[in-house]
Amino acid sequence: MARQRRILAPGERFAAPAAAGALAMLRPMSPQTAAGAVEPDPAGLALADAVSRLRRAMRRAARAYGPGGALPGGLSVAQLEFLSCLAENPAARPGQVARLLRLAPSSVATLVNGLARAALVVRTGGVADRRTAVLDLTTAGHAVVADWQQVNSRILAAALTALPAASKRTLVSSLPALRELTGAVDALADDVQPDAQAAPAGPASATG
Repeated sequence: MARQRRILAPGERFAAPAAAGALAMLRPMSPQTAAGAVEPDPAGLALADAVSRLRRAMRRAARAYGPGGALPGGLSVAQLEFLSCLAENPAARPGQVARLLRLAPSSVATLVNGLARAALVVRTGGVADRRTAVLDLTTAGHAVVADWQQVNSRILAAALTALPAASKRTLVSSLPALRELTGAVDALADDVQPDAQAAPAGPASATG
């Protein structure tokens, strides 16, 4: 009997059964380990290249759609991603957003300060310690996120009209697999511990 693939709903998290093995592929390797490592999957390399090109094309088209070549709200991609994350996680603390986006706390503080000055984010509490503050989008912040989503939707809708019917059917049929892939990549990021991202160098050898 053929094994049925479970389709994830939009926004559902993926529990990777082989997360430990997948994470091992992301760890820095010593020259000795790298020499015996398996070559990357060509299909994975091709998919990574396609995703990277699509991301660049989407950003380029978004700037072309915007007034004066600007993205919605005149913001950077990092700022738009921050607002989108906060829209999905209302009333989050700065530390939570930092973990979700894999950003340094100082980078989150810089983003929050700039977006608060632009009246797109409101910070509640945390007078004595800003790490305990709660972050939320303002009405203007929600409007920017909605605009960003609409711009992306219009770009893809316009691009799809230029594709042959067979290509459109292929893309639609691949949506469940793309959602699973997105969940698997998110799971990898969630499972990486902060101390594994940049292990300190050990003491120099005293031999010789």
